[in-house]
Amino acid sequence: MGSEICIRDRAGTYARAAEGLVDTLPQWVRRMGRVTCEGAWYGKADPYGEQTLAVLSFRYENGKEPHILVVGIDQPNGGLAVDALVEEVKFLDDLGLEAAEPGVVGGRILDAFDLDDRIMGAIVAETLPDVRPLAIARAYAIPGLVRGAADDTVSRFDELPDVPGAREAFEKLVEFVGDRPLWWSPGRVSQFMTSWLPREAILTDEAIAAMPEVVRAWSRFSGDQPAVLRQIDEDAPRLPALMADDSLAGLGKRIAQNRM
Repeated sequence: MGSEICIRDRAGTYARAAEGLVDTLPQWVRRMGRVTCEGAWYGKADPYGEQTLAVLSFRYENGKEPHILVVGIDQPNGGLAVDALVEEVKFLDDLGLEAAEPGVVGGRILDAFDLDDRIMGAIVAETLPDVRPLAIARAYAIPGLVRGAADDTVSRFDELPDVPGAREAFEKLVEFVGDRPLWWSPGRVSQFMTSWLPREAILTDEAIAAMPEVVRAWSRFSGDQPAVLRQIDEDAPRLPALMADDSLAGLGKRIAQNRM
């Protein structure tokens, strides 16, 4: 019993000491964790979506000092958090992002930082380590966090060409873009049409014929970048021959073909 009283006394002493320490801290430090999320945005950081931006806006509980957290998330390397900054709200005006659910954006930020932790030697901005603790704390301050949220970009696409084989072709495109549909650059288009399709996809002749128009429609939906459309024009004439070349088929495709 005596030892329990002693432990309680020490705990009380520590609590009083902590209260005294808090009173000595600057006002901004004491307000660090007391924020309210007022909005969220998500979208491309560049024309090809090779990096996306996840943005959360906050205001302290006293209603003062609104600010935004901006996290850059790399797409080619799987969704790493590569940079972050805290800015005034007016910084948001130049980003051109669409509003999104705060819980989804907060979850994406935490997912990106988790991926950083799992990949050794990830290349990130020199300034990221200084902002990282605040970014994670801000994300965790949001109620209703959604981890591993699916991107709804594909579900919003409604411009499928009315040609035979278009649906089959689009299903393969969706399989290729996976969970990073905002990333659509000339290099990714060329990889899809000249490498991935011949290696991985089994398509009907109708779907092969429809594929260039399907890819053009998706490209217009994804920003209508001239360089992307030029890449399609360059690669499309080669597609039938590439699809007919069995030497380009990967192991999985060959196994599937043998079972047909």
